[in-house]
Amino acid sequence: MKKLILLSAILILGCKNTNQIRITKVEGSTEYENAKLSLKESNWTDEGYLFSFDLENYKLGLQSPKEFEYKLANSAKGQHIHLIVNNGPYSAKYTEEFVHNQLDKTKGGDVVLAFLSRSYHESVKNKDAYFLTQIGDSIANKKDLSKELLFYSRPKGTYKADDTNRVLLDFYLVNTSLAEDGNKVRATIHGTEFIIDEWTPYYIEGLPKGEISIKLELIDSKGDLIESPFNPSQRTFTLEE
Repeated sequence: MKKLILLSAILILGCKNTNQIRITKVEGSTEYENAKLSLKESNWTDEGYLFSFDLENYKLGLQSPKEFEYKLANSAKGQHIHLIVNNGPYSAKYTEEFVHNQLDKTKGGDVVLAFLSRSYHESVKNKDAYFLTQIGDSIANKKDLSKELLFYSRPKGTYKADDTNRVLLDFYLVNTSLAEDGNKVRATIHGTEFIIDEWTPYYIEGLPKGEISIKLELIDSKGDLIESPFNPSQRTFTLEE
């Protein structure tokens, strides 16, 4: 039986039971309000698809400022770009120019989202911090990118030792926003439902060890699933000792 937890009750529930799955907002991250990501060049090469980006007010390879007790998995390689193809697991890119070899040239129509990421994998959320496109002219695989879109980012992969205590929940929104009286995200984490009405990163705590399932659904003010590409998103990740 699923449990439904509203965000307003999360802090209370978390204090009463440390084994309760709970989410709380990540607060204290540098905003990077003026950071900008734009595509400079892209084309097919013999090795794959070349992306060349311009960055403003943001540097790759640096450790993001952490002037708060974040306790999250962190990349030793520093700030990077999350590259997502067809809402699949992201690839972390640490240079402005790179070749990505996971696009299907013969099929065409791959949807590519790139956005700036802090070293601890929290996305930079502003109107200029991402790039979205569809590569190829395939009519059969054409997606309507003007619709309200949600892309999954974290959690991802396997977490070990102290990294299992607090896991980052993060996703990327395009052409939409969240509000108490508007669209929301329904996150189902290991059987427990949370209704999210603010686009911000969250800590997930109280998870058991083992394989964890997660589903993110972009829903309207009535709680109905919004019909758009890649909605809902479903993943599994693993927590180990």
